[in-house]
Amino acid sequence: MTGESDLRVLLSNLRPELHPGRYVYAAAPGGVVPDGAAPVVTVLESEGLTVVLPEEQATAAGLAAADYPAGWITLRVHSALAAVGLTAAVSLALTDAGISCNVVAGLHHDHLFVPYDRAAEAVAVLEELAAESGAG
Repeated sequence: MTGESDLRVLLSNLRPELHPGRYVYAAAPGGVVPDGAAPVVTVLESEGLTVVLPEEQATAAGLAAADYPAGWITLRVHSALAAVGLTAAVSLALTDAGISCNVVAGLHHDHLFVPYDRAAEAVAVLEELAAESGAG
């Protein structure tokens, strides 16, 4: 199943979805995800295993979270991994609004982690980007 690669089509069909809850970045001690933790993202770095998971799971597992409580937004458009410009366009729109963003690409969708207290605003920015991209 091939995703969309046309930037205009991608942008006009973003359909950002805000997941409920607060998400945090934490290091998994010894590179092992603790029992009861279900990360939505894992990244193996030379310094160790980074996990992104619901804040309550990190707290329950005793993980020290980075100081970046995040909202998780999924772009529901099925983007091709080789698509050019989607991350740049989304990042620019959020940059113009002064909203930081950490992007993770999945096989079917892109996932954004933005400051929790600005997540609803980020969705509105992305919806505006989609509306502008579909015009004309």
